[in-house]
Amino acid sequence: MKVVIPLAGKGSRLRPHTHVTPKPMLKVAGKPVMDYVLDDVRRLGGVEQVVYVTGHLKEAVEQHAKVAYADLPSVFVEQLVQDGTAGAVKLARPYIDGPLLIIFVDTIFEADLSVVHTTDADGIIWTKEVEDYQRFGVVVTDADDFMTRIVEKPKTPVSKRANIGLYYIRNWQLLFEGIEHVLRQPRNGGEWYLTDAFQYMIEHGARIKVLDVAGWYDAGKLDTLLETNRAVIEKGRARRPAFAADVTIVEPVYIEDGVTVRASTIGPNVSIGSGSVIEHSTVRDAIIGHRSTVRSAMLHDSLVGDDTVIEGVRGALTIGDHSEVRVTPES
Repeated sequence: MKVVIPLAGKGSRLRPHTHVTPKPMLKVAGKPVMDYVLDDVRRLGGVEQVVYVTGHLKEAVEQHAKVAYADLPSVFVEQLVQDGTAGAVKLARPYIDGPLLIIFVDTIFEADLSVVHTTDADGIIWTKEVEDYQRFGVVVTDADDFMTRIVEKPKTPVSKRANIGLYYIRNWQLLFEGIEHVLRQPRNGGEWYLTDAFQYMIEHGARIKVLDVAGWYDAGKLDTLLETNRAVIEKGRARRPAFAADVTIVEPVYIEDGVTVRASTIGPNVSIGSGSVIEHSTVRDAIIGHRSTVRSAMLHDSLVGDDTVIEGVRGALTIGDHSEVRVTPES
């Protein structure tokens, strides 16, 4: 089995951080988002090769994958034109000669992928039931939980099973036939969608099973990244070194070794990278990178990069690496 991981997007909703860090490498609870996915791939077994479809800041992604996941045979294909998810997967075609797993790494999921080794369906689409179904592409199924269609952002509740970007395709020939068909059609809102290829498969007799994941956590924009940070910490990533008596920790938190905290309150929902210093501050609902300094501040709902200096700030803040924000009190 091959695994295709498209990660060419620019991550515009997470700027300025994605100007210098690829979106899949932004960290949640001290770990790049893509690593949560690749750890699942590593545990799955039977993976012959991972095909990374790269683009924005591709050198950083390639270097990380080669070093951190050297045990997973890999190849890298660059998506020069951002023409949609169907175009991204089409680039992997020269390397596909059997069933494949397709994983978009904007999210972290909890799913038992081992079912791919036993299914007799032509494919599997994993979903998560949501209440705000109008925001998503939702999968409509028959009585046996096989897909009949995908509806983008429905105005009526035809389904609440959101498409989360995790797919297994056993009938790989029909998939690429469907992709070729989609690429011959006019673009849908400027893009060619992989889901239209799945619809083609169904219209040509494929049976695609729909399974629900146990958990699904979005990492594609600031507010959901912070929500995901909390969920991941609560599910086992929590850690806190010992601090002096003038430090208050409000769980859950993820604080790496080598963090200095003085006369401050940290948490809930805070991740702090090694080498950072927090002094005379209150920090909650925030992700702070490595070697950053927060002094005399009250931060909340913030995403702070590496090697930053923040002084006197009160409120929410989003700043990238190597930045400084100092607010001096009015005299």
